[in-house]
Amino acid sequence: MAKLIDITGRALSGEWGADDETGDGTPVLRTTNFTNKGSVDYNNVVTRCITKKNIDEKYLCQGDIIIEKSGGSDKQPVGRVIYFEGPEKTYLFNNFTGLLRVKDIKQWFPKYVFYSLYGNYRRGGTRPFENKTTGLHNLKTDDYVSCYEVADIDIIEQVQICEKLDKLKEIIKKRKVQLEQLDLLIKSRFVEMFGDMTGNTNGWEKKLLGEVCDVRDGTHDSPKYVMDDGYPLVTSKNVSTGKIDFTDCSLICREDLNKINSRSKVDLGDILMPMIGTVGNPVIVDVDKEFAIKNVALIKFVEDSLVNNIFVKALLQSDYFDSAVLSKVKGGTQKFISLGDIRKLEIALPPLELQNNFSDFVNQVDKSKFHEFRHFY
Repeated sequence: MAKLIDITGRALSGEWGADDETGDGTPVLRTTNFTNKGSVDYNNVVTRCITKKNIDEKYLCQGDIIIEKSGGSDKQPVGRVIYFEGPEKTYLFNNFTGLLRVKDIKQWFPKYVFYSLYGNYRRGGTRPFENKTTGLHNLKTDDYVSCYEVADIDIIEQVQICEKLDKLKEIIKKRKVQLEQLDLLIKSRFVEMFGDMTGNTNGWEKKLLGEVCDVRDGTHDSPKYVMDDGYPLVTSKNVSTGKIDFTDCSLICREDLNKINSRSKVDLGDILMPMIGTVGNPVIVDVDKEFAIKNVALIKFVEDSLVNNIFVKALLQSDYFDSAVLSKVKGGTQKFISLGDIRKLEIALPPLELQNNFSDFVNQVDKSKFHEFRHFY
């Protein structure tokens, strides 16, 4: 093993300068430009007036590693890293970040060092080096750089490892595109089978969603959280990616679980939909697990229901829902939608047989998605 500080030296501090009133300033990367995948997001790059001299070494070069020194949260630790592959001697980095530059590229392949740091961050390796001040999480950068060790292997092997990881990233990217295309296929099929739901072009009977489904929401209180042996409390941010993500859920005790679930117990086949923040994005519950919900709409299906859950989920993902309900979204920075607006959503009721045919099609597409994942692994 080799010490990171021997490979890169101490992290160089960034520059911020003054406001750029002319628009001719120097582009400066911030933590806003960090992606969680380790690459640079060039959207919203700011320009600043940098007048300080003798900072040539701080202009970014290909192969540089930028580390986050301030930021993060209780759920997302500070210490993210990104790998710079942009134009040389063009960009600077701000004072909430630091620069790690490999000193001897004949011994160390920069991307290999980056992948080592990236993997360590993903494993939570920066948490022991955090300082919390007024809500911000600061990385004790010097301590981290001094303590962290990188596996010392031949540079040819370093390059080979990076080539394999780059290929995997490219495969994942392509698979993601394929899955997105399958989602578009479902949306296209929905329109083909049910027409324009906004104008109800098929003349089907219409009812309110709250009349054909049991529409509730989770708790609005803040239960006491526990560290271990608790039950997940799912909030809007845990259902914003097309599935329920229990990874970062806060945990609550059995007593609070029972109290919340006495009015809003989640069962298999129910639909959950965020009501705060990322509004919409419904998911069908497909996991048999004890958990409670907060600030999330719960749509349950009664026996002999006039609608099935796959049809309703697709409806909630359609342009009709966007125009009928999302137009009523309230709030400034923190968007939210009321339970009443969801219950009052007027929906056309296609024959159940047609809905079931659509569900069969969706299930077939989902099998194709599963096949894509199996093919990948």
